[in-house]
Amino acid sequence: MTSSAVNGKTLPTLHLLNKPPSHPRFRDCLGAVANEDSLLLMESAVIALPDATLALPANTRALRHDCLARGLDEDTQEDVELIDIRGMVELTDRFPRVVSW
Repeated sequence: MTSSAVNGKTLPTLHLLNKPPSHPRFRDCLGAVANEDSLLLMESAVIALPDATLALPANTRALRHDCLARGLDEDTQEDVELIDIRGMVELTDRFPRVVSW
C-alpha cells in the first residue's frame, strides 16, 4: 500500500501501526510510508521506539499512554512526538486517507 492518487493528486496518508517490529506488517508499513505521509505508532508498535536500528519515517508520532504502559518514558526517542488521544483524533481529521496496519 502506498499513498493513493485522486485526479492525479497524491493523497497524504496517516498510517496507524499497532504491530510489534517482529510482525511482517511492521516492515510492510514502513516501506509504504511516503514523504507526505505520517506514521502513528500505537499499542505494541511503540516498543520499536528504543530500537536505533529501525529507520522510522520523519513524520512519526506515538501514543503517549501506550508508551507509558510499556515502560517507555517521554525521552525514548527525541525525534518522535508523543501524542494523546486528542492528538490522534486531530491527525485522523487532518489526513484524507487513513490506513490501519
